[in-house]
Amino acid sequence: MNPWLDAFRPRTLPLAMSGIVVGSGLAAWEKGFRWPVFLLALLTAVLLQVLSNLANDLGDHLHGTDNHRRVGPERAVQSGAITPAAMKRAIRSCGMLSLASGLTLIIYALGLSPATLVFLLMGLAAIAAAVRYTYGSHPYGYVGLGDLSVFVFFGLLGVGGTFFLHVLRFDPVTLLPAAGIGLLATGVLNLNNMRDAVNDAASGKRTVAVRLGPARAKVYHAALVLVGFASLVVFTAVSFRSWWQYLFVVTFPFFDRHLRTVLKNREPRDLDPQLKVLALSTLVGALLFSLGLVLAT
Repeated sequence: MNPWLDAFRPRTLPLAMSGIVVGSGLAAWEKGFRWPVFLLALLTAVLLQVLSNLANDLGDHLHGTDNHRRVGPERAVQSGAITPAAMKRAIRSCGMLSLASGLTLIIYALGLSPATLVFLLMGLAAIAAAVRYTYGSHPYGYVGLGDLSVFVFFGLLGVGGTFFLHVLRFDPVTLLPAAGIGLLATGVLNLNNMRDAVNDAASGKRTVAVRLGPARAKVYHAALVLVGFASLVVFTAVSFRSWWQYLFVVTFPFFDRHLRTVLKNREPRDLDPQLKVLALSTLVGALLFSLGLVLAT
């Protein structure tokens, strides 16, 4: 595989898309969907995810976490396929593209208003969060704050912010699906951290999975997935208009099978394929959730 494509980590991109899809589905539900907002939000989210992946590749290399003991796939800088200098240039370029895309989105959706400044600050915070997860002198991922960041940026802001950019208002009921997507996205990060827990602990990376230990990390993972899915169900029950809204429930067997596999796992290396399973299940669930909302309007 091309080392740059590998560094982009395509299997993580469904998570970036899921929040945008759900936020846009909620906007369609309120008859406020706008195609340019959807496409620009999707582009911005993907660029931010790629930025985070590139910064993570370099950051873990510089902190010594990417080493011969690491369980997951070999990283681009770790393997020598991409030099640290080239990765730094790519991070800067991707950061500028993310900023340009985000600015275009905000100005198109909001014009020049007080809300524009608020969203600009949130956009800058998203860029900073993408970079500082493992990169820099004090990466927040090394003290166990990655889960909170994913919940906020993939869930609350990803879904809620997209909804606001479409319809130009906030609706408290959107917090339920926003929390649902945020929890499922956090589950993917937790799964990644469960896989790498032994090496992370030895390298001083104190993720939530490291702090909890293997057994409690599995319970935490099950809670993230089940409460995340339940949040979508509760929203549907509270906002019921049509049985089409329950279309996403057909994905539950995939989540159930995933959890059974994770809870029975004894070999961390075998958790790696489940990252793609959970990310794709979340995206399919998000698409069907949004489709159900559109069909119910």
